Amino acid sequence: MTDFVSAEWVASQGEAIRIVDVRDAWEYDGLGHLPGAVSVPFDSFRADEHGAESDDGDGMLPDEDDWAQLLSEAGITPESEIVAYDDHHGVFAARFLVTAELLGHDPERLHLLDGDFSSWQLERETTSETPAVEPTDYGVTRPDSTPLVGPDVVADAGDDPDAVLVDTREDEEYDAGHIPGAVLLDWRDLVDDETRGLLPREEALSVLERAGIVPEKRVVLYCNTARRISHTYVVLRHLGFERVDFYEGSLTEWEAQGRPLETN
Repeated sequence: MTDFVSAEWVASQGEAIRIVDVRDAWEYDGLGHLPGAVSVPFDSFRADEHGAESDDGDGMLPDEDDWAQLLSEAGITPESEIVAYDDHHGVFAARFLVTAELLGHDPERLHLLDGDFSSWQLERETTSETPAVEPTDYGVTRPDSTPLVGPDVVADAGDDPDAVLVDTREDEEYDAGHIPGAVLLDWRDLVDDETRGLLPREEALSVLERAGIVPEKRVVLYCNTARRISHTYVVLRHLGFERVDFYEGSLTEWEAQGRPLETN
């Protein structure tokens, strides 16, 4: 499963891992980056929002050939251990990792830096040198089973006592309109403002429990375009939640289909 790893762990791995920086290219070049990191900007692996409005279930996932080319150019193989980071508490990096998982990369080889670029550079060196990368021939093989679910499953989850449907957006967005039966958990409620990484384990579990999100229940996640739920998905899997469903289409698809919303 995709997990969180410390800056200490990343620094100790040397060339055994491939570090992916998903910030904009100008940030990677102009502000520096982690030593050895390759640049794979967030916008390079996202479909446009019209893609999320379709009924093919792929939402904002990139075209498989485009994804394979991106990873090939980044020197990544299907066997690579990948650590991703950004400068927004990990939410953009989490999207990269979830995309990798959904398109067949072994989740045991996917890691999210606990913290982000800002927290790293407070204590550790950065560089402006771009590493030499040997291109690979990365191939996409979709897994036999994934956490992806469609809108009908999401609709049923709102009435299922064994499930909890979770909206990971901000309060104002939730109040303006959410899927019937959903509870609110702003993804940032699981972030430690000081470390810019994940809250300590027990504190994170307490935040989740207060929202009714417990390991005994199946958790179904959505937001607007599946970016914010990527972070929450990684957090839940890291904390040991076994049944976590991922609504890739999220509200963009839901609303395009004219499905109902509740307001507060």
